[in-house]
This record gives sequence, C-alpha cells and structure tokens, in this order.
Amino acid sequence: MSAIINQLILNPSFYLFTVFTHMSSSSKILVAEDNDFVRMQIVKFLQDGGHSTVEATDGNAAIEVVQNNEIDIAIVDVRMEPLDGFDFIRSLRGMDMDTPIILVTGDDASDILETAGEWGVSAVLIKPVQKDRLLKAVDRGLRMVKRKTKS
Repeated sequence: MSAIINQLILNPSFYLFTVFTHMSSSSKILVAEDNDFVRMQIVKFLQDGGHSTVEATDGNAAIEVVQNNEIDIAIVDVRMEPLDGFDFIRSLRGMDMDTPIILVTGDDASDILETAGEWGVSAVLIKPVQKDRLLKAVDRGLRMVKRKTKS
C-alpha cells in the first residue's frame, strides 16, 4: 500500500493512468429488472466488481438498449411486463445476437431451468441475488465471450 502512495506522490499521473486502465477494461452489462430495488442492488454489485452497467425496466427497453449499445452480457428478470425475460431472449436470438444471458427470478420452478437451457442461458440466479454468485456468473459469461472472440 505504501508503494502505491509513494508512486502517487512522485508521479501523480500514475493515478490517472490506473483509473483509466481500470475503466477501459470494464465490461458493459445490461441489467433488465422491473423491480427498482432489485435492479439497484444488482447494479451496485456489478459496479463494485468493476463493471459498467446500463439499466432497463422491462424487456422492450432492454431490446432498445441492446440495439443502441455494445453489451457484453445481459442480466434479465424472467417475469417482467409487457415483455418478459424469455421474450427478450427470443428477440435477441432473432437478431442473431449471441450475447450471454443471466436470468434472475424469484420462481424456482423447474420449467424455468428447462426453458433457460433450451435458449442457451449462461446462468439462472434465484432472488435475492447474492453478490458472490452474481459476480462468478458474470465472470463465467465474460470468459465465454472472450473464447468466442479468440476463435
């Protein structure tokens, strides 16, 4: 720690470089969740993990975000109105976009897991979302993206 402080005193531009490097390497994650509290919590967890976020309150807004932004991964609530999480995935895949998806749900029904598997969802997280599980799922999804871009 003292080495960093010494570096800052001797070379103030070191701090700017470090912050810029960290920010430029962060991923952009869409969070589509209609519950304001849950969405804010997920966004905070992601930002604490060094990721930048874009928010949407329903599936229609999420599609608009994806069309107008380069998104690395999407975290989407299953139950939203008027367009739910699976409708969002259908639309995304219909646009030939293979963005990794993490679904969040308060419902632990087995048909959600089955449908998620059919659509190639990266992970399904049960609410309340735990920070460590969320960040691990995001890291796995981002590694999948990096592997695809290398090949």
